[in-house]
Amino acid sequence: MSWLEVVRGGVLVTVQDRGRPGYAALGVGTSGAADRRSHDSANRLVGNDPGAATLEVTLGGLQVRAHGQATVAVTGARVPLRVNGIPCGDYSATHLSDGDVLTLGHATAGLRSYLAVRGGVDAPPTLGSRATDTLAELGPPSIRTGDRIPIGTMARQWPAEELIPPPPTVGAATLHVRLGPRDEMFTAGALDTLLGQAWTVTQDSNRVGMRLEGPVPLERADRGELPSEGMVPGALQVPAGGQPVLFLADHPVTGGYPVIAVVVDDDLAAAAQLVPGAALRFARG
Repeated sequence: MSWLEVVRGGVLVTVQDRGRPGYAALGVGTSGAADRRSHDSANRLVGNDPGAATLEVTLGGLQVRAHGQATVAVTGARVPLRVNGIPCGDYSATHLSDGDVLTLGHATAGLRSYLAVRGGVDAPPTLGSRATDTLAELGPPSIRTGDRIPIGTMARQWPAEELIPPPPTVGAATLHVRLGPRDEMFTAGALDTLLGQAWTVTQDSNRVGMRLEGPVPLERADRGELPSEGMVPGALQVPAGGQPVLFLADHPVTGGYPVIAVVVDDDLAAAAQLVPGAALRFARG
């Protein structure tokens, strides 16, 4: 049976799939790949079932050795790839022979890369998913140097394409939002500020949420207490200081601060690739 040996673990590497929806009432979020679009593309390139697990690699730096034959693909954040020191391309299928070493360099654009292996990463499922939820501490532990990664059997027929064009590199991202459900708790000026000024991703960001900083904080008109209510990926929750937090894949299922707007599902993949220091704007969508 083929498997991958982790020669170097990188900054943060987790096992991810499409998550575990349907358990919010039990206090368990969906989790799964932060950039599901890139995760799905990697699986497609190696002919995997859509439910197969990949490795989500933050900022690159992962190095693995193949034990047995393996076919892999890397998508998401752009990273220089090498097999046994020889450059190869991302967003395409790469065939590894026994003993080959695949190295992901440091990300040159974006934050999270996805390494898919034909057959999928094999890990014990929890509530029907192999995803690592960093907030709830469910699923496999983070991948570390020396780990042995089994390869599963979730492969399908080979796809017709062996190359998927990567998304274009853009400057400041524009994320589309729908206002609410608590936009009435903010001043009219706060809504103009949300859509009118640029925001910066702070260092205090992770898979749970992305803290944003803008020159003008969002001012509340109603400062009353708000009972905890359900949260969804893309929710823009605004704490007392007026600087919003954009919830990502491992967000809490409830929160007590008002949500001024929600980023549309189609833009969550782009949000997940924003590095600390990146600029973004919000627009009605």
